[in-house]
Amino acid sequence: MRMCSIASGSSGNCIYVGSDNHHLLIDAGISGKRVEAGLKGLELSGKDIDGILLTHEHSDHIKGLGVLARKYGLPIYATPGTAEAVKGMGSLGKIDSSLFVEIHADQDFRIGDLEISPFHISHDAADPVAFRIACGKKKMAVATDLGVYTDYTIEHLKGLDVLLLEANHDIHMLQVGAYPYPLKQRISGELGHLSNETAGKLLCQVLHDDLKAVMLGHLSKENNYAELAYETVKLEIALGDTPYKPGDFPLSVAGREEASACIAV
Repeated sequence: MRMCSIASGSSGNCIYVGSDNHHLLIDAGISGKRVEAGLKGLELSGKDIDGILLTHEHSDHIKGLGVLARKYGLPIYATPGTAEAVKGMGSLGKIDSSLFVEIHADQDFRIGDLEISPFHISHDAADPVAFRIACGKKKMAVATDLGVYTDYTIEHLKGLDVLLLEANHDIHMLQVGAYPYPLKQRISGELGHLSNETAGKLLCQVLHDDLKAVMLGHLSKENNYAELAYETVKLEIALGDTPYKPGDFPLSVAGREEASACIAV
């Protein structure tokens, strides 16, 4: 299996996950041109993609969806609430309704040799999900746009080989920043986004001996930066009630504008 963040941040998200035989995108929140450039770096093109998994309908996750779906006839896997919200957005242009494939949280499905497990997340969207994807014994997950996490979240993130986890904002930068108060409340609330500190605490709950790599993603452009997210999460692990140390596994930060290194397991 391979994972590559083509883009991850508050301004646009698109993650590639695939096997030797089947290839998926999780979200398409950047331009079709940028998605294709990212795929080219993986020696793939839009013609190789078997489908787009949608986490939810916010613009930073669907911006390029219409272009890609029309150009390549790509199936769009979405929960009923997400699909209805997307269909109502004129900014995407017309998308053939037959391309939408209905999925549900806690109901696994397969695309070729990839087994996909959608699970609920706490976010202010119609019917949002995150995704755990397995190929044989290899397992990866992408979990962003989490206002809070619960035991249910932890269970879905256990036993992974690779995890892309949200570290959206630094609490203090958000508090003193220029955002209006209601937006600050939304971001830090239970239907918003994980802070660096909370991401580190969640990570402490799912670390295990066979974890190969962790990537931090969906960083806020205004209320975070890569070095701060990286160091804060490392500190939470160092201080956490866990036998692991920050250097026990590779930790990286997904770029907002550029594709990450490809992680293969």
